[in-house]
Order: sequence, then structure tokens, then C-alpha cells
Amino acid sequence: MSAVNITNQFTFLFLVTVGTFSETGGMFMSQFNGAKDVSGMRQVYRFKQIMMLACAVLFTLFSFFFSRYILGFLVHGNQQAPDIVAEGQRYLHIILFTFIPIAFSTAIASSLRDIGKVKIIMYSAIISTLINTCGNYILIYGHFGAPRLEVKGAAYATLIARCAEVVLLLIYVHVKKPAFYVRITALWKVHWPLFMQMFKKLGLVFASDISWVGTETIVAALYNSRGGAEVVAGMAAGWTIANIFFLIFPVIFTCVRIIVGSSLGQNKLDEARKQARWFLSGFFIFGIFVGICEALTVFLIPVVFIRLSPASHIITRNLIWVIALYMPLWSYLNTQLAISRAGGDAQLGAWVDISVNSIVFLPVMIIFTYFTALSPVAMFGLAKLSDFFKLFIAGHQLKKERWVKNLTVA
Repeated sequence: MSAVNITNQFTFLFLVTVGTFSETGGMFMSQFNGAKDVSGMRQVYRFKQIMMLACAVLFTLFSFFFSRYILGFLVHGNQQAPDIVAEGQRYLHIILFTFIPIAFSTAIASSLRDIGKVKIIMYSAIISTLINTCGNYILIYGHFGAPRLEVKGAAYATLIARCAEVVLLLIYVHVKKPAFYVRITALWKVHWPLFMQMFKKLGLVFASDISWVGTETIVAALYNSRGGAEVVAGMAAGWTIANIFFLIFPVIFTCVRIIVGSSLGQNKLDEARKQARWFLSGFFIFGIFVGICEALTVFLIPVVFIRLSPASHIITRNLIWVIALYMPLWSYLNTQLAISRAGGDAQLGAWVDISVNSIVFLPVMIIFTYFTALSPVAMFGLAKLSDFFKLFIAGHQLKKERWVKNLTVA
């Protein structure tokens, strides 16, 4: 399990990078949709797809040629690092074939989400998850006469699921023909002034998101150095549960982008301001509810992660409780960021993430790692108090109203 988890930390970097292209394009897609500008929507889709494919190719090459160095960094100092890295390489050398299918499915799914067509995304995700779950059961443990592939089985199951997902989405857009979609043969008919306008926004979004994920990757390496496989497995199990509840964050971005972005695209600026205020209060309250639900999942740990050691169970439980406490704050922060990006303001995210992550959060984690005996969960929980700085900085930036802008006439 430890090998799969550290590999997933690297693939998470790919998903976040692809997500920056989705976020940048989403600023424009929702507003062009509100303005009923089909040509603009197609240009945004081209931007997303071209950038995501280029990213997928680069990550595939890096995963193939430099996997040992990448995974070695993530478990530097761990007592069982050589064994974890060797197993992780076997997993990553199969997972790398999912990057290009993910690029296609993310460009399509995010564009459908930007225009409010979310049912097919839900159906394809459910089918993909079921395929992955069944594939894991069959291939990892060798059920129904299949070979027992263990880590490789998990990788093959993920690959099959990702391919099924992209096929379903491609069939859907081919049949339904949403306004934004263009065939791959027409992908290169780019309107360069608009492409470059989006590319300029991309720089700040990329800096913001990569600052966040880069910091989280380094931090993962820091707390993974505190002990052996039980720390890696316990923290990873906690994040596995937390990631289920983190689904509230893309929900926040989708709701804000569709509603606020559409209002801005129709030049209804005052209405967008009112909607932004509603979202801030509403998602803060929703974050409290989600945090309570997450805290209660600790009773499922011995059942869901039955193969983990008691020491790993304790780490998982404590991490879930810490994350649950932060859910209202993180929900409010994500709403602030979603509002700014709905209007094309990429500066807020850059100000918040780059400044606080690099000046406060990461240095504090390094100090805790090398100069204290704190547990990994305590290190994380205390260092994350820095997110209150993000709250105040984001609030100040929102008041400047750079986000109150109609991008379709800019």
C-alpha cells in the first residue's frame, strides 16, 4: 500500500497541473456560455485540450525515465525507502499510460461542467469507479481465476477504468455535440489572441496551484520521514478518507463558476456580487456539516483498513479529526478563490498560495521536522494554522473587485 500511495502523490501533481488548465479555461468558458458565444467556447476547449495533451506527454516521459528519482525523493529518510521505491516503480510504469486518456477526459468533463451539463460526468465517474473497484478485487488478489498481480493489478485496474471513462465521454460528445466541442482534426484552428489571453492567466493560476501542490508534496516527504511504513500507510489512509470529503471543493468551484460566471458573461455585475455573498456564507455552513460527517468516519477505520497495523489506525484517526476541524475554513477559502476565478482574477490565488505557503507553512513544517519530536499529524495540524492568513489576504483581495469583470468583452 505504501508504494501505491507515494506514487499517487506524484500522479496527484499531474492531476493538479492538468487542473490548472481546466481552471484557466473555466474562467472563460462559463462567461462565453453566459454570452452564448459558441466560437469563444470552442476556442476555450481547444486551449484546454492542447495544453493538457502537452502536459500528459511530458509527465509520461518523466515517469518512464526518472521514476526512481521521483519516488525516492518522496520517501527520503524512510527506513524502508528502497523496497517502497522498487514497488512504486512497477506501479508507476503502468499508471503512466493513463495520462493521455486523463487529458482527453478532463478537457471534455471540465468543459461540460462549465456549461452546467454534469449528469454524464457523474455517470462516467460512477462507471469508472465501479470498473476500478472490481478490477482491484479481481487483479490484486487473483479472484475468479485471474492472476494475483498485487500492485500491478491495482495499476491495470486504474488504466482500464480511465480508458473506459474517456471512451464514454468521447461517445457522448460525438452524439450530443455540445456547443464547445470540436473534433481532434480541428483542434489546431486556434485564435491566437484569445489563446494568449488565456495563457497569460494560466501563469498566475499555475503558480498558485503548483505552489500549493509542490508545498504539499514536500510536506508529505517531511512527515513520511517520521517512522516507517506505518506512518506512510496511516497518513495515506487518512488522506484517502479526506479526499472523499474534499469533493466539496470541486462542487464549490462548479457552482460558483456556472452561476457567478454566467452572470458576469451577461454583464449582470450587481447580481454577480450578490451571488458571491450568498456562496460565501452558504458554503461555510456546508463546510461545518461536512466536517462533522468526516469526523464520524473514524469509526469505520478498523473495518475499511483492516489490514493496517494498530499504529497506522491511530495516525489515520488523528489526521481525519484534524482535517475535519479545518473543513469550514477550507470551504470558505475555496469559495473565495472560486469567486475570484469566475471573473478572471488569477492574482488572488497567487497572492494567497505563494505567499503563505512559501513564507509560513513550509518553513514551519521544516522547523517542526528537524527541531521537534512532534508526530506527523501534530506537525500538519499546527502548521495549517497558517491558513487563517490566507483567509484575511483573500478577503482583502476580493474587496478590490478585480473579479467583477465581463471577459467576453474584455
